[in-house]
Amino acid sequence: MAVIMNFLQRGAVVGKKFRKKRPFIYTVSFYFLISFCIVPVFLLNAASSMEQKKIFRQSIPSIAKQFIGIPYKLGGDPRKFGTSDNSYLFFSIYDMAAQKAGLFYEGYLPMAHLLRNTIEITRNDLQNGDFIVLNNDHAAMIYQIENSGKMHFIYASQKRQQIFSFSSDNLVFQIYWLENFKGFYRLSDTMLESVY
Repeated sequence: MAVIMNFLQRGAVVGKKFRKKRPFIYTVSFYFLISFCIVPVFLLNAASSMEQKKIFRQSIPSIAKQFIGIPYKLGGDPRKFGTSDNSYLFFSIYDMAAQKAGLFYEGYLPMAHLLRNTIEITRNDLQNGDFIVLNNDHAAMIYQIENSGKMHFIYASQKRQQIFSFSSDNLVFQIYWLENFKGFYRLSDTMLESVY
């Protein structure tokens, strides 16, 4: 990329004289440079980013399963203290998955702030790491979706005093989560950046 920028800077100085004598050739040369040098670099970066996000999503199930059953504690950080609340649970899962994918996760956010950094999605568009959110803004992360469509959720349960997992086949999903359903949400792309 630095080579291209250097070429462009030199070309701008030399090009002033050249443009006056042969404007058509200068224009064609510029479009050639854009088409065959800069655009492929952009496309390569976009493909790399898509691959990183795929690795990010694929890493979530194994990471989330590590936390099932640990004790609930408001403000607990599972990697430091072995206890967690929802905010730190989701932060830990996202942060660890981002590291595996060569991405940087924006950082810890209390639950209300985290939900402000999501976008609403449809059930047909769900992926590992998306949320199911209730009317009271309580959320569970969808940490795995099977080919059959069965979803596995994880959240910090204050009532059970532990990190709890359940599936869409579970009765609690039908009688509690769907009855109080607000929507499905996905972390905004602005929360993940490439490390490279």
